[in-house]
Amino acid sequence: MFILANFIFAIANILDVLLTVLYWLIIVRALISWVNPDPFNPIVQFLYKTTDPILDPVRKRLPINFRFGIDISPIIVFLVIMFLKSFLIRSLFDLGMKIKLGY
Repeated sequence: MFILANFIFAIANILDVLLTVLYWLIIVRALISWVNPDPFNPIVQFLYKTTDPILDPVRKRLPINFRFGIDISPIIVFLVIMFLKSFLIRSLFDLGMKIKLGY
């Protein structure tokens, strides 16, 4: 059963790294949006291409009142990432530990 436990640990670690990278990409995108970046810059294009698929569905589900003015979709995505890291990742680690210990 230790193989299954190690597999679950590996999945939890990979998800944790992916969520952390996504968290930082969204932070950088939010910071860059304050300075009106050049849309032809390759770094800006990379940030938009990697974060738009995550932010756009959140923006579409927001009420019309929130669409004008401040974009709060990064805040909502941050909360979802924090929830996934604190619930899903920890649950996977706990599950792997229980399997490894034989509970």
